[in-house]
Amino acid sequence: MIELKRVYDRKNSTDGLRYLVERLWPRGIKKTDLDLDDWLKDVAPSTELRKWFSHDPEKWEQFRRKYFAELDRAPEVCEPIRQAARKGTVTLLYSSHDAAHNNAVALKEYIEDNRSK
Repeated sequence: MIELKRVYDRKNSTDGLRYLVERLWPRGIKKTDLDLDDWLKDVAPSTELRKWFSHDPEKWEQFRRKYFAELDRAPEVCEPIRQAARKGTVTLLYSSHDAAHNNAVALKEYIEDNRSK
């Protein structure tokens, strides 16, 4: 099972393995203060795509297509998440204010739609 949570939300016992899926470290959080199992920078959208999207909901569908194409070109970056999700709960941590239009939402969809890869 894959869950989503903002990095600013408290950890709880049902989170399972916690992966930060951002290319940049979240603002206002010390690295020693964020309880996570790994920081998977390479699974995040490219810098160019992230800047282009700029969390604009009107670009959401196009962002998803472009992000999925990036993930298709490097399927190995999703493997830690896929393997962990087969064994239990995984929580993808993101920093965006928009809980519906961010890379973690798209990444969860991508992995769940491509479980057999």
